Amino acid sequence: MCGRFAITLPDDAMTQMFDAVPANDLPPVPRYNICPTQPVSVVIAAEGRRRYGPMRWGFIPTWYKTPTDGPLLFNARSETLAEKSAFREAARRRRCLIPASGFYEWTREGETRLPWFITRADGAPMVFAGIWQSWEGPEGVRVASCAIVTAAAKGEMAALHDRVPVLVAPENWALWLGEKGHGAARAMVAPEDGVLAFRRVGTAVNSNRAEGPDLIEPLES
Repeated sequence: MCGRFAITLPDDAMTQMFDAVPANDLPPVPRYNICPTQPVSVVIAAEGRRRYGPMRWGFIPTWYKTPTDGPLLFNARSETLAEKSAFREAARRRRCLIPASGFYEWTREGETRLPWFITRADGAPMVFAGIWQSWEGPEGVRVASCAIVTAAAKGEMAALHDRVPVLVAPENWALWLGEKGHGAARAMVAPEDGVLAFRRVGTAVNSNRAEGPDLIEPLES
């Protein structure tokens, strides 16, 4: 799973990287401890353009009466994406890209949860595969929400956790966004060994209220 991540890159760099039109109400950056239900910036394709705007991280199925009417769906498994009723239509028609600087996972040592910060080994931004939809609640309230697509982890990552976010390579951005027809499913693969870098960080990030650049600093040996 992916339950926390960081985005430290400025919005203008992201909009330039994706060739996207930015919204006026983007969440502030940098952010070092993004948690489910918080707003995140995502890229979608709409009306012939890529758009970069905010969404709630935590997919809201159309039948929920409130955003908290059922399980919090912040991840979506690639293996069942096209079958699960909550995600099936979004997987076909509403896919998005979610940029990140890195994400967190935890191992255990006795009763202590030990956090790891995971980045791309080449230092490039991560781009998660995502799905999204617009949910309409009582009195016409609308919420755009998204989930990160995950795959079964391989190799080095599997030693840390059994799931990993699907990373979309630049050459597959248009395919995932639906700009190049069918075949997006072939992008839903786990990163190979050597793509990711891992570093232990301090336990301050165990609190979902923690924030700041110290959270991603590696522990000294």
